[in-house]
Amino acid sequence: MSDSPARPRPILPLWAATIAAALAALLMNLAYPETAVWVLAFPAAALLLVSLIGRRAGGALLVGLVYGILLFALLVSFTARYLGPIPWIALSVVEGGLTALALILTALAYRWLPRALPGTSGRLIVLPVVIAALWVGREVFVGTFPYGGFPWARIGMSQAESPLAPVSSWVGVSGLSFLMVLIVAMLIEVVRLGAWRRPLRLIAPAVLAVVLVATPQFPTTPSGSMRIAAVQGDGPTGYFDRREPFSVIDAQTEATVPLYGEDVDLLVWPEGSLDADPFQNEALARRMSLISTRIGAPLLANAATGRDERYFNTSMLWTDAGAERRIHDKRHPVPFGEYVPDREFFALLAPDLIGLIGREYTPGRNLPVVDVDGVEVGLAICFDVIYDDVITEGIGAGAEVLVFQTNNADFRGTDENLQQLAFARMRAIETGRSVVNVSTVGTSQIIRPDGTTVAHLDAGEAGAMLEDVELRSGLTAGVVLGPWIQQVLVWGGLGALIVAWWRARRR
Repeated sequence: MSDSPARPRPILPLWAATIAAALAALLMNLAYPETAVWVLAFPAAALLLVSLIGRRAGGALLVGLVYGILLFALLVSFTARYLGPIPWIALSVVEGGLTALALILTALAYRWLPRALPGTSGRLIVLPVVIAALWVGREVFVGTFPYGGFPWARIGMSQAESPLAPVSSWVGVSGLSFLMVLIVAMLIEVVRLGAWRRPLRLIAPAVLAVVLVATPQFPTTPSGSMRIAAVQGDGPTGYFDRREPFSVIDAQTEATVPLYGEDVDLLVWPEGSLDADPFQNEALARRMSLISTRIGAPLLANAATGRDERYFNTSMLWTDAGAERRIHDKRHPVPFGEYVPDREFFALLAPDLIGLIGREYTPGRNLPVVDVDGVEVGLAICFDVIYDDVITEGIGAGAEVLVFQTNNADFRGTDENLQQLAFARMRAIETGRSVVNVSTVGTSQIIRPDGTTVAHLDAGEAGAMLEDVELRSGLTAGVVLGPWIQQVLVWGGLGALIVAWWRARRR
């Protein structure tokens, strides 16, 4: 093929492009846990991009809908576990629709950029850079809109078990997403231009591939250790679980008893580990104080709390002296799970389902850290682990270790807990911090700063983990530069697309 501008016509007919998009969704889903074949993210991205090349807006929308809806339907099928197909279908359609809208921009970039910059460097370097930047922009868009977004399907997060994960400690998860898609987009252009016949044109993708595989983790500084106990009670913490008064704290206490007499600096219980608000329930508060006394360490627990006529999902540090107002409220309550946005409207569409959500949680505003004997412990409650701002703010506040408390009881028997655990592992690598990820029902793990596992408890297994957890200080480049890189990619991709449109029109 020549180096002249590619004609703005599709590589694949529309029927074949929709099949390719569906296959891309299947492969991308397999890149995430439970299967976790991380390398499949690359052919998945390639199939999606090839199906968009040359498409007009309407065709790109159809291709994007097939990919987006199918991907989310597979990836978040756990949402149908108890509430049936309606929430699952609704979430898949909304997230898939937003994905499709954003992918129109990728199709337009493939139409405009080869005409705006018809040379070889434009095709082999500039076009892939813009395509990869637009991919990140799409992930940011879906992860922030609407109602705070749902950044669950970021391609960078699929690499928790891969040798590419350390790259996130240099450029953040969005930067890793960018580099992954960049190498895919470069290889597509190498094939389209027949550039393999000229080996010098393969230097850029070859160097990028080597960098991705060979990049070491950004160093952080060991600053001591903390002996942390994490308890998975496997109690009746699901939304529809039948329970007696104090049955949840009973399960947590029973699993904690073997730790009595051990040397412990911090005892961690998961999200939803208390049956009620201990600030308003004296009996529960006394039991927590007794447990803290017997274990000889503060207890980090979690419950729904009420303050100023509002409800919060709150983690609190409790000592043998009782309540200490060292708390953190969940930053991103789950729409249609922990609160209902625009309740009156959605109650008209599904009154029975909306009626199940009686409590409206308020987003927290306090720092995601608690001080434990002079050590700052960074926190993220359940799905907050997927939001960059919570993690970055905790590390910026001096967190030397991260604790993620979650309740996966509503998703028993699905791979939701493994997906969330993979995100926790990526956070350990990205930040250079140890992570204690503890669930009510599993899977729970203590993870080293390099992403390897120290201890674990399987799903459905009551028990406790006790380890000397390494503390680290210092900020990785991923924490410092990651948010800036993300913004540069988002706005740079959009700006490049506008310039390409203007230059293409002039030509």
